[in-house]
Amino acid sequence: MQLQVTGEVWYWRGPAPFHFVTLPEPLSAQIRAVAPALTYGWGMIPVVATIGEITFETSMFRKNELYVVPIKNVVRHGEGIEVGDTVTIDLVMTPR
Repeated sequence: MQLQVTGEVWYWRGPAPFHFVTLPEPLSAQIRAVAPALTYGWGMIPVVATIGEITFETSMFRKNELYVVPIKNVVRHGEGIEVGDTVTIDLVMTPR
């Protein structure tokens, strides 16, 4: 499954700080429908993501009923992305 999402980068301080983009409800609903075939446990869904010129592997997961995509610091720094920026992410779900 391949998708493209555009969203605002937000920061979660948590026990380990991370940056995310939240998928909108229609895309999250599509993913929920196929998630059992894609997850490798705890609801994590492996993806290959591309932002700008950088492609990276990560795992998206549900937060408050919507899926979120973690944005690695190396990607943020390499593409000059800051909290509040709007980015477009190409996602390819890679079932394990």
